[in-house]
Amino acid sequence: MIDIRQSFSAKLWASDGPSSWHFVTLPNELADEIKFFKANAPGFGTVRASITVGNSQWSTSLFPDKASGSYFLPIKAAIRKQEHLHVGDTLCIEIAIHD
Repeated sequence: MIDIRQSFSAKLWASDGPSSWHFVTLPNELADEIKFFKANAPGFGTVRASITVGNSQWSTSLFPDKASGSYFLPIKAAIRKQEHLHVGDTLCIEIAIHD
């Protein structure tokens, strides 16, 4: 059983375009650990994760980013509103990935 649990900090950013998706990019060291254990994951490389930011907890998928070699973590609008998060804020994030 694979169990990755880590905390990290990252800045919130918004994608270009009308969709207004908001993300953080995982640190490369964490991304490398995830890729090592999830090398044969089904699909197009997404990885299921449980996330905690402040008092908010949710499940989501991490999306691989070829340009940075890391993963994007989407931060949905309801979480941003509940935690009063804005583009450029540094988030303290707890992440759990299970096999």
